[in-house]
Amino acid sequence: MEFPARSDIDPLIEPQPSPSFARVRYEPGAKTLTDLLAATRTELERLPFTDLEDGATVVIGVGSRGIHRIDEITAEAVSYVDERGFEPIVVPAMGSHGGATPTGQRQTLEALGITEEGIGAPIDARMDVEKLSETDVDGTATPVYFSAAALEADAILVINRIKPHTNFTGRIESGLCKMLTVGLGKQRGAQAFHSTALKRGYVPTIESIVEVVREAVPLLGGLALVENFHEEIGRVEAIPAGSFEEREPALLERARAEMPTLPTDDLDLLVVDELGKEISGAGMDTNVIGRYRVLNAPDPKNPSVDLIYARGLTDETKGNGNGIGLADVTRRAAVEQLDLRKTYANALTSGSLAKAKIPPVAPTDELALRVALNALGGYDPKTVRIAWIEDTTHLAEFRVSEALLEDISNVVSVIERERLVFEDGTASFEPR
Repeated sequence: MEFPARSDIDPLIEPQPSPSFARVRYEPGAKTLTDLLAATRTELERLPFTDLEDGATVVIGVGSRGIHRIDEITAEAVSYVDERGFEPIVVPAMGSHGGATPTGQRQTLEALGITEEGIGAPIDARMDVEKLSETDVDGTATPVYFSAAALEADAILVINRIKPHTNFTGRIESGLCKMLTVGLGKQRGAQAFHSTALKRGYVPTIESIVEVVREAVPLLGGLALVENFHEEIGRVEAIPAGSFEEREPALLERARAEMPTLPTDDLDLLVVDELGKEISGAGMDTNVIGRYRVLNAPDPKNPSVDLIYARGLTDETKGNGNGIGLADVTRRAAVEQLDLRKTYANALTSGSLAKAKIPPVAPTDELALRVALNALGGYDPKTVRIAWIEDTTHLAEFRVSEALLEDISNVVSVIERERLVFEDGTASFEPR
């Protein structure tokens, strides 16, 4: 595909003066566990390992998210299981991520620092599933699939972060329940889940499938992680198999209260340097950008962001650009990073097709910003409200236009006042 060159776009939109910017620091209070690994081990003691026979195999399910120190937490869980006299095996619990291939899922774990050498346990990344049963979700028959590798084990332990989801709002969102229903369902399970969830709702679908899974598999329990604003672990809690639905809502509320968000609900333009699957299931956290773009799920009322410019993909996402469709403008450098096979595998499995759409593509930052500012209508550099962030999880430091700074000056501190410059069309900032 050939996208327009500078000479094609330049005559269409006149250059506009850039607003002045300030680099700011935003640090709401947050508590971080002082000894995360000790807390992990203490919590694991609460799970019923005594019910297992010596030498039992224990599968540890781990997902694709870039959770704080997830490699160390996984290694600690492996070490604990091994020391108890059991055989630990790690199974990727990430649905269709990694292009829905064993190699891709191994690569996804490796990007998170999780390798067989690093954790001291084998990784079984087979995509094979078995059909456990069917469940009825408000009149919709839904097949329940589960990882064949996990089913071969004597016990299953899942590790996941509890947080607001990027597609829906409910009493249960991202967490242990969803890892059981989607992550360990591999591609077939994830596709069956999303097909029903889009029609009948995510929470009823999760709850219905969890009941089937819990009855059919040797589920030991889960290790729930809650991150704070700084993307550091603030709480670790081991939850027995029968208590997932009971405990997740309270942990979700804590996660929602402490999650990274911008200190404003009103933006004209949000510039995002990088999106990726380890950042969020939607590439960009929809709770930060205010867009779900999911069938039968209205977008959040806040925040209100008129336009989004996505500049590129993270290295860790390995080309999976699912979420680029949430942007209104992108640049050629981002499109060149896309692996459409991985992106489509994710989008087609989830049914969230809008997230895989490619927005208008400009050749450079300078022209992409010109396109975006023009699309705002009545652009004025003195009043435009712009936030420029690295990604949607690292929000302790970012850039804002002067007009936005005036409104949030009571909750942020100015590090440096800057001006936007372009070298060969690529944006950068320098002191002013």
